[in-house]
Amino acid sequence: MRRRTLGTALLAAAALTTTTLTSCSSGEGSGDSGGEAQTLTYWASNQGTSLDNDKEILTPELEKFTQQTGIEVELEVIPWDSLLNRILSATTSGEAPDVLNIGNTWSASLQATGAFLPFEDEQYEAIGGKDKFLQSSLSSTGAEGEPPTSVPLYGLAYGLFYNKQMFADAGVQPPTTWAQLVDAAKRLTDPATGTYGMTVAGASYTENAHFAFMFGKQNGAEFFDDSGEPTFTEEGNVAGLKQYLDLMASDQVVSPSAAEHPTTNDMIGDFTSGKAAMFMGQNNSAATIESNGMTGEQYGVIPIPILDPLPSGGQRVNSHVAGINMSVFADSDNTEGALQLVEFMTNKEEQVVLNQKFGSLPVTEEASSDPAFQTENLKIFNSVLADTAAALPMIPNESQFETTVGQAMQDLFGRIATGQSVGEAEITEALEGAQEQMASGA
Repeated sequence: MRRRTLGTALLAAAALTTTTLTSCSSGEGSGDSGGEAQTLTYWASNQGTSLDNDKEILTPELEKFTQQTGIEVELEVIPWDSLLNRILSATTSGEAPDVLNIGNTWSASLQATGAFLPFEDEQYEAIGGKDKFLQSSLSSTGAEGEPPTSVPLYGLAYGLFYNKQMFADAGVQPPTTWAQLVDAAKRLTDPATGTYGMTVAGASYTENAHFAFMFGKQNGAEFFDDSGEPTFTEEGNVAGLKQYLDLMASDQVVSPSAAEHPTTNDMIGDFTSGKAAMFMGQNNSAATIESNGMTGEQYGVIPIPILDPLPSGGQRVNSHVAGINMSVFADSDNTEGALQLVEFMTNKEEQVVLNQKFGSLPVTEEASSDPAFQTENLKIFNSVLADTAAALPMIPNESQFETTVGQAMQDLFGRIATGQSVGEAEITEALEGAQEQMASGA
């Protein structure tokens, strides 16, 4: 990997990292490959069942790219629990890839660093045009009114996965409301046998933050006001966190051990081993489920049930507009080649191949109409994405919302797992601490 320095000031330092970010100048990285830099470095996020699985899927596709362009690609797959920190370090250390995957909720936060190539008309033209992308996926590519610094790659949405046999044995039906979900989970829970109705990834700050957002919405709250100021302690946000945390706390339908699950794969492991009858996950969970030996006939998928009736001001939201985007570092020595890689990864053929293998949804009009994505389960996720998903705020400090609130929830899950009481007072205190941490940049 080449050493780089940024030529653009980092605009949102306090919102992104605990240390002061500094900018520096460089005479390198003109953005013209000039036939010289014929190797690209690419950081991919973990989409498959393991880091090795990602490499197995991506390597032959990247070899196709090399055959077509003559450009070699050095691939590194980075786990989610370290991806954001790796990216933030790259914006300041000078050690950055040419192309990388980002969680689409981080789009505006990373855009604000000034480290990434804006996608204006010229860049969109180089990758096949803006119009090829789905509008829902484009809603999470950057701050409103500014040229985005990322484009969609994989589409994702949340759903409720359930074990058909466990439901049949307990004589319960797939729930349609949140109250029914909790009731079904209680009937499916038997701590004496180590079986629970639900499982979560309690040590995943990203998962925690996603559920905080969607359940806050259901309870009529926002985590930021119209000016982008944090409003973490709104009554509805407290209620939303309590709704999620109570699955382990008062409802006791989640094993205390789930508080230590740092990844969704740990949660899916509970599900496929029969330790849990349900989990709330994104559509790409299907690939891991089936790699664990559970067939598509053994589980079902429905939209995550919503509170009914909704509290005052509540919204019918059961997912955020989830997905993975691609970005190019602005000081890449081969911007032209980097854009060629983005175009390759988002063309119809690769969208069909990669989204099938990862269990995600295409982000382009052409690929989304392919018969491979017309299955019953994928239609459910597409419907959620189109009708009941909301985009996380595209503001510079969104990524810090995820880390502060998500880690606060991780701590609360840990306290619940050790028998401590966690109610409205404790949740409010945790959200106050997260908001103060965001304000201080600590």
